[in-house]
Amino acid sequence: MKFHPSAALVAASLFAASNNVNGYSFTPQRGSSPLSFGVNTIKSSNEARTRTSSSSTQSSKLVMKESQSSDKFSISSLFGSASKAKKAASELRSATSTATLEPHPSVREHISPLNQMHPSKITQFIDTETDADNGLTKLPFHPNIKSGVLKNGLSYIILPNKSPEGRFEAHLQVFSGSSDELEPQQGIAHLTEHVAYMGSRKRERLFGTGSQTNAYTDFHHTVFYAACPTFTPGKQTPMLPMALDALCDVMEARVESSRLEKERQAVLSEMTMVNTIEYRVECQILSTLHRENRLAKRFPIGKESLIRTWQTDDVKTWHRTHYRPDNVLLYIVGDVNPDEAQNVIEEKFGHITAEKQGKEIKLKELKPMAGNLADAVVRGKDVIKARQSWHYPPVKHEWSSGSNEELKEAFSASLEEEEVNKQIYDLQLQNTYDLDEKVQFLTTDEIVAGKKIRPHIFRHELLQAFSFHLFAKRPVEPITDIDSFRRSLARRVALAALQIRLNVGGRSDDPAFTFVEFNQLDSAREGCAICSLDMTSEPHRWKEAVCKSISEVRKLGVHGVTPSEMERYASALMTDAEQLAAQGDRIS
Repeated sequence: MKFHPSAALVAASLFAASNNVNGYSFTPQRGSSPLSFGVNTIKSSNEARTRTSSSSTQSSKLVMKESQSSDKFSISSLFGSASKAKKAASELRSATSTATLEPHPSVREHISPLNQMHPSKITQFIDTETDADNGLTKLPFHPNIKSGVLKNGLSYIILPNKSPEGRFEAHLQVFSGSSDELEPQQGIAHLTEHVAYMGSRKRERLFGTGSQTNAYTDFHHTVFYAACPTFTPGKQTPMLPMALDALCDVMEARVESSRLEKERQAVLSEMTMVNTIEYRVECQILSTLHRENRLAKRFPIGKESLIRTWQTDDVKTWHRTHYRPDNVLLYIVGDVNPDEAQNVIEEKFGHITAEKQGKEIKLKELKPMAGNLADAVVRGKDVIKARQSWHYPPVKHEWSSGSNEELKEAFSASLEEEEVNKQIYDLQLQNTYDLDEKVQFLTTDEIVAGKKIRPHIFRHELLQAFSFHLFAKRPVEPITDIDSFRRSLARRVALAALQIRLNVGGRSDDPAFTFVEFNQLDSAREGCAICSLDMTSEPHRWKEAVCKSISEVRKLGVHGVTPSEMERYASALMTDAEQLAAQGDRIS
């Protein structure tokens, strides 16, 4: 969701459709683009890197004993074949280590990240196109999609798509971001992203092939991807194994001191670059909007004081804790053969196990802390990650009215349950900690019975205009059947009608506001749907601007859309649908 640059003078207003309303007034600098917060990109370097190699010396003892075999004597039977001995020793080590490895400290039984794309869900749809629980017709799956789960727990989805022809993309999504960090780890998800991908030797093999690679970190996940041609230029070697090699290398990342120091400086440089007034405003907005959960205290950029002190063991501990098969999802979309892709996935990723990753966690004192966090995530009835989707951050939300009541009930806990869980583990970070930012929040106020507003005012000398932001939080409504799809279309019509009305008001001879936008977006990074009214105006006209904006919202809520508006927007929806249908499987 985009937040426009801003700062404050006053914020107070009633959003008629909401119980819990978050109001903000800010004054933005106009002409500057909003910051896409929490996403940090990595550019591929074309510099050649020196590959380091190491050699180890092995010693063995020769043991003489009587042979019961009738085989003829030979030097090889006395000393043994070197290759056979190595193989036997490797198998023995593998069998021994597998038998003695401890369980991973963070692995807990959890919902599948495949959601409705899980093979069992697809099979159920093939068996019946009607939802047995409510009798509604289910939306169809793409006929060529293929999904699965490896024996080690790694999930994958493959979608053949020949647009553009001769190219594909592979994305590895790790379901841990800044919101999963412990108190002494703030910023380590982002730093580990840098170290894991920029330090990958196998990623370097993609250079010069017409491929693009990148990575980014946010509240809820860390993602690595490679966009490649299907075959290498000239030799026509298949590129999919090379791309998956690079992504698998991320799962087994080496953490070298030289690479850590280089990426530490890159992250500190990013921290300096993002420290703009727009960034500060967005931090104020997000920390107020999510005051009741972890997001308010876990921004992806992290804490400079911690970033400067971490050593290789700190980074490797985070990596081995979170980069495990049950906590990732691999997407492959493009001009590929699904069966061949499935075989390559098994070949490249099948050997990784959570137990092996757990064995390499260096800071043993963090193991129980990681385990306590994992327990708290799966235990809480109101933790949206465990209850609705593993793609969301481990947070709870205070829902506004107007929400889907069934979903509100499903993702809410009683006050007694919340208090008990908080005493066991402060998952939502409601206590005060040493590294917390010193933010002065206004008190949440119940302006009328059952209707609350959570105001916040931000002032800064670099801000010269007034802006106002009003939010309501609702659960994300899954679109899985015809009824939920119909509701989503009705919402699109209402939002389009309201935005046109606001735009007309802004084009008058003497408009009260200089910018206004109303929208509702599903935000995976925040684990909720956010309904927002964003507005800027001249400071001396802020009250008039707020009244006119809210008035238009209330009119639509009371009277709905006109027949002419309905006809116009329904026609536009049908045109969009026809164009998409005409494209078929040419997804661009």
